[in-house]
Amino acid sequence: MKKLTLALLSGGVSSERKVSICGGDQVYAALDKEKYSVIRYDPKTDLNRLVANASAIDFALIILHGSFGEDGTIQGLLDLLNIPYQGSGVIGSAVAMNKLVSKKLYKQSSIPFPPYIAVNQYDRIDPEECAGQLGMPLVVKPVSGGSSIGMSIVRSMDLLKSAVNDAFAFDKTVIIEKYIKGIEITGSVIGNDKPEALPVVEIVPDKDHDFFDFHAKYTTGITQEICPARIDDAISDKAKTYAKMAHKALFCRGYSRTDMILDDKDIYILETNTIPGMTETSLLPLAAKTAGISFSRLLDKLIELGIKKHQPG
Repeated sequence: MKKLTLALLSGGVSSERKVSICGGDQVYAALDKEKYSVIRYDPKTDLNRLVANASAIDFALIILHGSFGEDGTIQGLLDLLNIPYQGSGVIGSAVAMNKLVSKKLYKQSSIPFPPYIAVNQYDRIDPEECAGQLGMPLVVKPVSGGSSIGMSIVRSMDLLKSAVNDAFAFDKTVIIEKYIKGIEITGSVIGNDKPEALPVVEIVPDKDHDFFDFHAKYTTGITQEICPARIDDAISDKAKTYAKMAHKALFCRGYSRTDMILDDKDIYILETNTIPGMTETSLLPLAAKTAGISFSRLLDKLIELGIKKHQPG
């Protein structure tokens, strides 16, 4: 069988560049070189080379996070170049990247999420009004972006404005959200139109971290990631159902990972990731491994789904 020529895209220009490069390194190591000839491209420097080589590329693996990688822009370029790729297309990538649009689509599909207020840079923020409407503490996050960059938990009204201003450094729109205290879990799915849920992962940051922030995500030993999650079967099934519902509601394809908070028996959706972390120990690969799918085989499956998605009809 002829080897497929893969373009492996990692790096990019977002605040998650280093995470993307690390993921790209591990994906490159895991790809079966008997099946694939892999050429690496960094969109920060190599877009012209990618365009020039387009006719010789069979498939692109996008291991990019944040702006200009996970938001539909690189997907649009690959569509123009007629290069198949894994995961969601332009629409799914764009709407999942925008937490405000995602919430509106979650609502249409009866998917529960924490109450929130959206503000832009020109809005007047009244901390007492926000606390009265949502309670305290509050979660402040940029509308776009990932890895919890720009996100904070506000436990005092006098700190709300500074937290919002910090988040504005990453986006022109910010979400102020009700804080839900509970167990952090995440549900991954694989598939295009009929996604299948993987085992749910429980996320346990150490006592020095209020939530699964950037430091907790990427510092070895700080966070326990337990799969399958230590929750009963009924709650696990509910989380898997919500993960599949979110995948469909946001027009995702190939794979996605939806982060949630479990408060007693109530589950609240936080966000859906269309290009989840793809190191061998990241959350989606961990769930796949628990389901008996190796990292290398997971990559094969995503490539197969991407090729199928690209085919007409």
